[in-house]
Amino acid sequence: MIMKVGIMQPYLFPYIGYFQLIKAVDTFVIHDDVQYIKGGWINRNRVLLNKTDYLYTFSLQNDSSSKHVNQRYFTPDFKQQCQKFMRVLQTAYGNAPYFERTQEMVKNVFKAMSPENIEEDIAVKIGRSVRLIASFLDLDTNFMSSSSLEKDEQTEGEDRVLEIAHQLNAETYINAIGGKELYNPQKFNNEGIELYFIQPKKIPYRQFPDEFVPWLSIIDVCMFNSREEINELLASYSLIQ
Repeated sequence: MIMKVGIMQPYLFPYIGYFQLIKAVDTFVIHDDVQYIKGGWINRNRVLLNKTDYLYTFSLQNDSSSKHVNQRYFTPDFKQQCQKFMRVLQTAYGNAPYFERTQEMVKNVFKAMSPENIEEDIAVKIGRSVRLIASFLDLDTNFMSSSSLEKDEQTEGEDRVLEIAHQLNAETYINAIGGKELYNPQKFNNEGIELYFIQPKKIPYRQFPDEFVPWLSIIDVCMFNSREEINELLASYSLIQ
């Protein structure tokens, strides 16, 4: 059996492409010991509110910009932010066909993230949320954190990915399509690893009777689609080299 591995930073309620990558691999590595990039998607995403995309952000404590993801923390009012977000979802999706089911999933995610415990770093909390959503989506991928692996902490980028892949005896590495310009297929081939990029297909589904807004949080997908439809959307991707 070919061992397929994917690596991504932990994102809170990311878009469906994130979970397509999880579905496509045997082991998904949550990349928690890399620098937190301000303005990225780790602690924010978009939902549909008043017919347009609404950017939500869960605030983090002020800290050095050089710290890793697993060295950053939500602000002490994280619990209140979770409650506020639930109210946003009620306003945004109260009339969606699968609102109650999805609302319950989000509640369970927040509960598992232990909002009262501000001493847990965001990688632990968000990583836990990713695992729970994957379970909700019936994905049986194995999860692990990159910080649990012994590796040369001086390696970065492509070399770090290759080191992790080798540690896990991967024969195939699959990356998000956004990294296509960052990795050299020949270098991976020389290391005995096939490199692929996952390209989500256009997957319009019926939202409210307005123009479709694509690539919102997985929450949006769950609000408007049955489990069977979600499974079809999760499989709607291509692997390219």
